[in-house]
Amino acid sequence: MRRDPFQAIADPTRRAILVLLAMHSMTPNALAEHFETSRQAVSKHLRVLSECELVRAVQSGREVHYTLQVRNLKKVDRWLEQFRKLWENRFNQLDDVLTTLKKGR
Repeated sequence: MRRDPFQAIADPTRRAILVLLAMHSMTPNALAEHFETSRQAVSKHLRVLSECELVRAVQSGREVHYTLQVRNLKKVDRWLEQFRKLWENRFNQLDDVLTTLKKGR
């Protein structure tokens, strides 16, 4: 089942997991140490992130390491870009107004 990546990043715990995995790959146990929740709860979050293809499980001997799939986060970034440009324009307009007000003093 493939889920929407926005569904995955809507949850603060999953966003925190993504931040941790951005630093380096980790096992579910290592990830669970960063949260006040059970390993099973972290595993459920990892399953959702995997279904959205935001993380990937890599078998390494008896352990499973999760890695961030940056390529799929770029889709989210592209969607956010429209809002980033909007806010940049608004801040630039505010900057212009403030500059004009300072000159008027």
